[in-house]
Amino acid sequence: MSSAEALLSDVRARIARSAALAGRKADAVTLIAVSKTHPAEAITPLIAAGQRVFGENRVQEAEAKWPALREQTPDIRLHLVGQLQSNKADAAVALFDAIHSVDRLSLVTALTKAMERIGRRPDCFVQVNIGEEEQKGGCPIEALPALLAAARAAELPVVGLMCVPPADTEAAPYFALLAKLARDHGLAGLSMGMSGDYETAVMLGATHVRVGTALFGTRDG
Repeated sequence: MSSAEALLSDVRARIARSAALAGRKADAVTLIAVSKTHPAEAITPLIAAGQRVFGENRVQEAEAKWPALREQTPDIRLHLVGQLQSNKADAAVALFDAIHSVDRLSLVTALTKAMERIGRRPDCFVQVNIGEEEQKGGCPIEALPALLAAARAAELPVVGLMCVPPADTEAAPYFALLAKLARDHGLAGLSMGMSGDYETAVMLGATHVRVGTALFGTRDG
């Protein structure tokens, strides 16, 4: 077994164990391998090991890496997990199958127009600033109802909520809050949990976990 296979197998086993403890099925959780800052040669072993869903933080970096990789493996699904500038909406809609960082009305408008122009409709997650941190992206909790109403009025394909809890803090309360917000607004998708806390996220209902370091090792940038 290659190191990529071993790492992938370990993460999948942990997801399955956490799901079982919560009375869920492992296949209810999508593992997003976050490949940001990692070159194609670091990604191909995971593809060879069977991973098909990957996450990138920046549109420009993804444009440089993924067209060639997808030509070799057409069934790859690509998720944008980082912040998105409105002027990159067209490029994001053209490249990604899901966008996890919808957090303001101007971006809802830009994405809606881009989807109409390009004829693709990636799944969208509304990012919530769950820890009310000034330095982080995400919609303020109190502004979520209005943003969701606007997104739905624009017929944006919103499938769930996303969050990044405060660092160096117990994540469980934040995951539980995001799950409650999703239930309150009739959304099934929960994009939450990273390398340090994805098992907790799965136990609290995550449908998508964004795992980088546990699969790729420490990033250079």
